[in-house]
Amino acid sequence: MVSILGISAFYHDSAAALIVDGQIVAAAQEERFTRKKHDPAFPQRAVEYCLREAGLKPTEVDYVGFYDKPLLKFERLLETYLAYAPAGLRSFMMAMPLWLREKLHLPREIRQGLGGAYRKKCVFAEHHESHAASAFFPSPFEEAAILTLDGIGEWATSSFGYGRGNRIVLTHEQHFPHSLGLLYSAFTYFTGFRVNSGEYKLMGLAPYGEPKYVDLILEHLVDLKEDGSFRLDMSYFDYCAGLTMTSRKFDRLFGRPPRKPESPLTQQDMDIGASIQQVTEEIMLRTARHVHAQTGMKNLCLAGGVALNCVGNGRILRDGPFDDLWIQPAAGDAGGALGVALLIWYQLLGNPRDSAQLDIQGGSLLGPRATDQEIRTFLDSVGAVYRELPDDATLCDCVSDLIVQEKVVGWCQGRMEFGPRALGSRSILGDARSTKMQSIMNLKIKFRESFRPFAPSVLQDFTDEYFEMRHGQQSPYMLLVAPVREAKRRAVNGEDQTRMGIDKLKTCRSEVPAITHVDYSARIQTVDAQRHGRYHSLIEQFRQKTGCPLIINTSFNVRGEPIVCTPDHAYRCFMATNMDALVLERFVLLKPDQPHATENDSGKYLAEFKLD
Repeated sequence: MVSILGISAFYHDSAAALIVDGQIVAAAQEERFTRKKHDPAFPQRAVEYCLREAGLKPTEVDYVGFYDKPLLKFERLLETYLAYAPAGLRSFMMAMPLWLREKLHLPREIRQGLGGAYRKKCVFAEHHESHAASAFFPSPFEEAAILTLDGIGEWATSSFGYGRGNRIVLTHEQHFPHSLGLLYSAFTYFTGFRVNSGEYKLMGLAPYGEPKYVDLILEHLVDLKEDGSFRLDMSYFDYCAGLTMTSRKFDRLFGRPPRKPESPLTQQDMDIGASIQQVTEEIMLRTARHVHAQTGMKNLCLAGGVALNCVGNGRILRDGPFDDLWIQPAAGDAGGALGVALLIWYQLLGNPRDSAQLDIQGGSLLGPRATDQEIRTFLDSVGAVYRELPDDATLCDCVSDLIVQEKVVGWCQGRMEFGPRALGSRSILGDARSTKMQSIMNLKIKFRESFRPFAPSVLQDFTDEYFEMRHGQQSPYMLLVAPVREAKRRAVNGEDQTRMGIDKLKTCRSEVPAITHVDYSARIQTVDAQRHGRYHSLIEQFRQKTGCPLIINTSFNVRGEPIVCTPDHAYRCFMATNMDALVLERFVLLKPDQPHATENDSGKYLAEFKLD
């Protein structure tokens, strides 16, 4: 038996993944255990969970891999500071203590994290090599082109190459500071959202605006080539050595300073969002076409933080030259932990790889689960009122009835998802046919911005009936956006045609308005029986009762919190919000039955129910 532990840590979204004899046994982000969103610390709890899941002690691990090369990253950091000196002194003084204390001593940190019991070699892969491995090796393809796009690794900000059998080869890179991820993050910062966590908010905001600034961006900020490569005019950016993403010259170009966080969104913010989203999609599409021309491959594998831009992914699939895509569900830094472990198994150790009809990531359901006895003991300890249903058929009948009645349901089932998306294990569910559900779930359940769209979970066999996707096209990881089919749309007339900005939310655009964005798009998760089991059965029950084969699926958390992991987290989130029901495996809790159940708002949640 050969066991390989992969680790990503110290930068953003630390994680651990464990492979035993080529099988992915477990993977999880540290934030889910510590309740610190995007926790960058050494993933102590995630490592402990992975080893526990496999029944291994640290002494029994054969290899430990780390997802990038810290000495190369430190070289880039020093060279950048020297190039901009003395301008970056404050940033330099803030960064150095952590590097000197931890990041330059990773073998020591890893061994300490494993309780001093691991004495074997630590393997360090390059950052984009880990991304590429995470993209190709779990995919269902025997051979495929590989494209990685993110903010920054060591020097590379993007790379491409190909995978074949049990090997990957990266042939081209683009280097810092010219980065699509950092460009998008700069606009995330400028529109008042938090870098490294608010990019998806900017993507969701974009359809409310008009792409008025595309020419301005391409004329002043981005020198874009036909092959998708580009150079940034760094006089507009401050991320190389400063403490902000954009410079005062950037402010002058757009005629205003960055939006203050939590201040009202303006039409200009929406137009800026629409513009950078269009530029990003164009870069992604040009790059994909170039990669296809260079590799001659039919299929494409994607990873890196930019691969979470599901609108851009949808453009590549619809308008690009590839037959099919496979995108790593944990496309950001967390997925690097899995990537380096797979790289050791296949490329370093030379083990054979067999492609399969489905990917080998198992629906990305790689995290911990609670037993029925653990759930029962917990619920009894807090005095919860619940029913334990006898079988899946009874459960799905009960819960589908709640959704039909427009109840909001917390659904905590099986193993937790690895990656940023809830995929039917740690989800909040609702009726996509409801005209009021988007507003209710955003403002009274999630406590987040009203403009944020929700995604549908749709039965695989009905996907092309509702969305412009080819029959059989899979999107199990919610990483593709596609338009709602014309036949399912509703005509927009009168006053609705003239609405602008956030006001567009008031218009009902389709038969499933709660998941139809203002540009008639939806971020789709396809659900099949093989990957999703009980979740598939629930949606099938809902379809039989309503004729509708899809429901709302959003992550089981509130704004600013990681997705819930344990029954404890789920129960506290349920009690602190206006959720109507909680389902923990086959245990069903209704809010009116609970002692001390009250109407909650975001202030009460943040003051009294902060998850620890």
